[in-house]
Amino acid sequence: MSLKIEEKFYCIFVLLIHFQGLSLKKQFLSLLRFFLYPFSLLYDLVTRIRNLFYDLGFFKSKTFSIPIIAVGNLSVGGTGKTPQIEYLIKVLQNNYKIAVLSRGYKRKTKGFILIDGTHTSEDVGDEPLQFFKKFPKVCVAVDENRVNGIRELQQKQSIDVVLLDDAYQHRKVKADCYILLTKFDDLYTDDFVLPTGNLRENKGGAKRAHIIIVTKCPIDLSSEKQQDIKRKLKATSKQQVFFSSISYHNKTSGYLNIPLDSLSNYEIVLLTGIANPTPLLSFLKTKNNKIYHLKYSDHHNFTSKEIDTIIAKYNAIPSEKKILLTTEKDYMRLSNKISSLSYLKMSTKFVEEDYQFNTSVKSFMKVLE
Repeated sequence: MSLKIEEKFYCIFVLLIHFQGLSLKKQFLSLLRFFLYPFSLLYDLVTRIRNLFYDLGFFKSKTFSIPIIAVGNLSVGGTGKTPQIEYLIKVLQNNYKIAVLSRGYKRKTKGFILIDGTHTSEDVGDEPLQFFKKFPKVCVAVDENRVNGIRELQQKQSIDVVLLDDAYQHRKVKADCYILLTKFDDLYTDDFVLPTGNLRENKGGAKRAHIIIVTKCPIDLSSEKQQDIKRKLKATSKQQVFFSSISYHNKTSGYLNIPLDSLSNYEIVLLTGIANPTPLLSFLKTKNNKIYHLKYSDHHNFTSKEIDTIIAKYNAIPSEKKILLTTEKDYMRLSNKISSLSYLKMSTKFVEEDYQFNTSVKSFMKVLE
C-alpha cells in the first residue's frame, strides 16, 4: 500500500504540534498514539479492502423498498448525530411516518426491540430512549443487525422512511442517502485512522456521502471561513456541504426549570458522560463561572457508589441556590437514580442554510416516493 509523504509523517507533525503545553497524561497518550502508527497502517489496509469489496460487490449490501437515510461520521463519537437525527425528524414528521433504528449502544439486551413506555436506557440505550420520549409518534427501535432491524420494522409497522443512527460504516445496508457529520474544530481531513487518530475509516470514505455537515460551528461563522472549509473538504460536485451550530434551550428542564439568564445566581454541578462536553461547558461559562464539572466517559454506566459520590458533592454545597445539571442524553440514564437532577436541552441550528437543507431532504424523499 503506497502512502503519501504527508501521511507517513503525519504522526510526527501531530506529536510536535500538540506535545507542547500538554499535561503529563496527555503527553503519554500522544506518545502512545505515535508508537501505534504501524497498527494504524494495518487498520487502514483492512478497512480499505473491506470498502473495496463492498464497492465491487464481493460483499453484498441489502437494499430496501422504503427510503433509508443514514447519519454518521468518520471519526469516533461526539460529532452531533443525536441532534441531527432529531432535526431530520422535525423536517419530515408532518408528511411521513418515520422510524429511527439504532444499535442501542451499551444496552444490556440483544436483538430487535421496538421501544415502548416500559423500556429503560439499560434496555435500549440512552439515545434511542431520548428519541422515543421526545417524539411519541415516531417508531424507535434498536437492533445491532440493521438489516434485520429494518425488516422487523417493515413487518410490524407502517412506515415511509427509516433513519439509521450512526450507520455510516454499516455497509450491509445500502442507504439511499448518506449524511456525514464532521466537527468544525476537528475535521476528518485533519485526522488519521485509529489508533493513531480517531477515524473509523480513512478520509476517502467521505466520497459515499450525499450531504456533508460541518457541526458545532460558531454561530457567526463567516462566509469566507465556510469557503475555506469547503476547499479543505474537497467535496465533489454531487455533494452538498452545510454548516450547523449547537442551540441550547432557554431554560433548564427536569428537577429545576431555571431560565438560562438566571444561572448566574446559582452554583452549578455539571455532570457529563458524553464524548465531548467542551461545547456545553464553554457555553455555561458564559452564564456562570461557578461550575464544578464531574466528567465521565461517553455512555458511562454509573455505579451506585458513583451516584452516592455525585449526590454527596452536590449536597455539600451550602448555598440554597444550586443546580445539579446534566445533558439530555445523560438524563435518560440518570433521572431514575438522582431525583434532584436537571438537564439542558440542545438542538441543531444551521448557520445559514436551514431552508436549503430542508428542501434538499424533502426533495430527496419526493424522488424516492
